[in-house]
Amino acid sequence: MKQMLTVANKEFHDGLRNRWLVSITLIFALLSVGLTYFGAAASGAVGVASLSTTVASLASLAVFIIPLIALLLSYDSFVGEQESGTLLLLLTYPLSKSQLLLGKFIGQGGIIALATILGFGASAILLYVQLGDENILSAFGLFIFSAILLGLSFTAISYLISLSVSEKSKAAGFALITWFLFALAFDLALLALLVGVEEGITQQGLTQLMMLNPADVFRLVNLTGLDNSEVNGALAVVINAGLSQTQLISALVAWVVLPLTLAIFIFKRKKL
Repeated sequence: MKQMLTVANKEFHDGLRNRWLVSITLIFALLSVGLTYFGAAASGAVGVASLSTTVASLASLAVFIIPLIALLLSYDSFVGEQESGTLLLLLTYPLSKSQLLLGKFIGQGGIIALATILGFGASAILLYVQLGDENILSAFGLFIFSAILLGLSFTAISYLISLSVSEKSKAAGFALITWFLFALAFDLALLALLVGVEEGITQQGLTQLMMLNPADVFRLVNLTGLDNSEVNGALAVVINAGLSQTQLISALVAWVVLPLTLAIFIFKRKKL
């Protein structure tokens, strides 16, 4: 445990020195505050929108930016150190491969978590000051928690990429392809199925398909319980399936645990 926390501390402070934390926090804060304050611009008004509109807008933003940042932060965690020769050096210490991987995960996950709390917390404060609704705190608490899980899931996925390739450039390419598939192509494919399949897709089938994408699970977590007028398309169909937030959060946690477990399995059997 001590070795794992030592690695986590190193990774976290490396992120601070590389100014990842400051950069990510500023990106989250600027975009989230902008969406919060100008969320009603489409209707011709300037100022904070309703809680439902703000959460729906922030969720749409987060599914694009959080996975991308998580992948870029950690795609070279292992292949980069293997290329530089430091990975073998680290493993000469009294440190197992699983401790090294989990230590990196805790450290890099801590950067994403802190940036998410500070960045999106700014929107929560702004909205609470303007509207004074106590529901804002619980809604944003759930939003930030699920956003952290989303970031952790793509961090675990990036470890799979980093452990499966032999060159840093390939890892970067696969990371971008992964982001494109989960953030853009998956939903387009679902839409094509909904429109193109003659007999259509059942509600249960669509729900099962959306569980295959952590970005969609994240959106469902935050859009469940909102005003239905804020949600449309495939998301509305799945929300009407009656899945509870507990079930959706469990699915999002599974997207963290399963890739991480597989990454540990691959790392233990990887020849360096």
